[in-house]
Parts: sequence; C-alpha cells; structure tokens
Amino acid sequence: MTAADVQAFTDTLDGLAPASRARKVSAVKSLLSFAQRVGYTAFNAGAPVRLPPVRNTLAGRIMDEASVLRLVHMETGLRNGAMLRLAYAAGLRVSELCGLCWRDLAPRGGAGQITVLGKGGKTRAVLLTAGVWNAVAALRGNAGPDAPVFRSARGGHLDPSQVHRIVKDAAARAGLPAAVSAHWLRHAHVSHALDRGAPAHLVQATVGHASLATTSRYAHARPDDSSARYLAV
Repeated sequence: MTAADVQAFTDTLDGLAPASRARKVSAVKSLLSFAQRVGYTAFNAGAPVRLPPVRNTLAGRIMDEASVLRLVHMETGLRNGAMLRLAYAAGLRVSELCGLCWRDLAPRGGAGQITVLGKGGKTRAVLLTAGVWNAVAALRGNAGPDAPVFRSARGGHLDPSQVHRIVKDAAARAGLPAAVSAHWLRHAHVSHALDRGAPAHLVQATVGHASLATTSRYAHARPDDSSARYLAV
C-alpha cells in the first residue's frame, strides 16, 4: 500500500459529512501506524495523508438555560417530565438514561444519587438535587430493584428512539428548533455547569468524558470574553 492508495480512498468519501470523513481516515491512519510499529509493514503509508478539516459546530447545539427550562416544564407527563429533568441534570447519554434500573438509585442526604454505567463499562456516581431526585423517585411505585426506571408501554426499558421522540415532541411544544435531540440536553448540562463556575474536572467526572479536553471544548464553544469586544467598531 502507498500514500496514493490512501489518498484514493479518502477521495471516495466526498459524499460524507466532514466529521464522518475524518473518522474513517483516522481509523485507516491508525491501522497503518500500528502495522509499521509491529513490523508488519516497512513504512507508514498513511503518514503523509492529512485528516480532512472538521468545523466545530458545537456552539450551534447548545441551548440556553431558558430554552431547557421551557422544554422541561412544558412536559406534563410524569415519566417524561422526570426523564427530561434527569437527562439534563445529570448530563446522561441516551443509552445511560434508558439502561437505568431502580437498584442504580440510592437516597442520600435528603436527595439522592444514581450509579451510571457509561461507555466502556465504566461506572460513575452522580449526585442529584432534591427536586430532581423526588421527581424520579415518584415514578417507582411497587417496582423491584431490577425494574427499569423509565418504563415503556410494554413494561420494559425505553429504547433510544423513543427517548429521542419524546425530546423532539417536547422541543416542538417549547417552540425550539426541530434539530434539538436528546443529546442536546447533555451538551446543555456541560455548558451551563461550566458557565456557573463548576470546575472542568468535576464536570468531566459527572458526565463521563474520557478526556478533560472534551469537556474544555464547551468553554471554547461559548467563551465568556473575546478580544473582538475590545475594538472600537
């Protein structure tokens, strides 16, 4: 394999979004680097090929606090309302939200905490405010420890597509853009917590980011100040 082969492969990806192209090219470059490192190939054919540039669109996917509160409080269903509040308050991924069982919840100091199974099988504990804890705990009834916290109509766990549909419906009621998805609540959690002075390492631990750099991206996406504001134009 030559660098020309790798470049020819990247040229076949023009129909994909920039982030998708970059992810695929990065995977190939990583494989070729590994092949050289272990002696399978004499040289790294992917080294000369640059990753396609990816525009950071994170800022466009962060709702302000007023929009999040409007989305949450206009939901009248007990289950859906508690789910939206928890998704935002704990910064959960959709899969983490769907997978919660009652054994993952524990009262603590007048409120409570949840134990979340995240990416890569890593677990983390997230403390909740009394308001969010009470809203979620009110759903339990006689449910056993292995029962899902957010039940579907058939009694099992909600699946991600159902959660996305619930968020889309809530966003429409609140007059928010159609692009709003369940993951936007996680984006909002990180951004708003940093805006309110939460340490970046604490936000990282709460939402389960693998790298502090990922958390720090949110501060760069919504800076508190800019040199552009100091110019007389």
